[in-house]
Amino acid sequence: MLLLLVCGTIAASPAESDERPALLVLGDSLSAAYGLPVEQGWVHLLARRLEEHGYPHRVANASSSGETSRGGRERLPALLEQYEPEVVVIELGGNDGLRGLPLERLQSNLAMMIRKAREAGARVLLVGMHMPPNYGPEYTRRFSTVYRELAEEVQVGLVPFLLEGVAGDNALMQPDGMHATASAQPTLLENVWEHLEPLLRETTENTETEY
Repeated sequence: MLLLLVCGTIAASPAESDERPALLVLGDSLSAAYGLPVEQGWVHLLARRLEEHGYPHRVANASSSGETSRGGRERLPALLEQYEPEVVVIELGGNDGLRGLPLERLQSNLAMMIRKAREAGARVLLVGMHMPPNYGPEYTRRFSTVYRELAEEVQVGLVPFLLEGVAGDNALMQPDGMHATASAQPTLLENVWEHLEPLLRETTENTETEY
C-alpha cells in the first residue's frame, strides 16, 4: 500500500570541469536517496556500476525533494545546458499522482522533457511509476498507462516500474511506506540497468565510430 513519493535532497553533482560524457538523472526523492546516506542510493550505485563496466560516463544527479513533472520540465533546459548529457533518465510523476494532478498534464510534461532532451542530442530513458491501490483502480490503471503509452508513442526506452520487487515488502521499505531501504537500492538499480545499458552501449558505439 505504499509506493512512490518524492521527498529527498539533490545529490552532489560532479565537478563541472569533468569532461567525461554526462548521464543526467532527473527524478524525485526515490532517486535522491531519501532517508539514506547518498552513497547508498541507487544513483550512486549506478555511478559505481558504470565504472565497473568500463563506461566513461559521469553521473549528474539532479533529483530533488518533492519534484513534480512540471518542476522537472522547468529545470531541464538549464540542466541540459550545464551538463550536455549523452543520456537523460527521467524518473518523475510520482508526486503528480499523489497530489491527484491531471494525468494529461503529466503526460504533456513528460513528453516535453523527452523532446527537449532529444533536441539537445541526448538519449532518454523514462522510468515508470505506479500509484497505491487506495487511489482507486481506475486512477491507478490510467496513471501507469501514461508511461507505457507515451514510451510507445515517442519510441523511448521505459523502465516499467522503478519499485518492482520492492513496493509492498515491508522489509524493503522505510517506515514511511514510501521510500526504499538501503538494502533495496540494488534492486532499484537492476530495474533501471536492464533498460539503461542498451542506451549506454549505443552511445559508446557511436562515439567510437566517430574516431
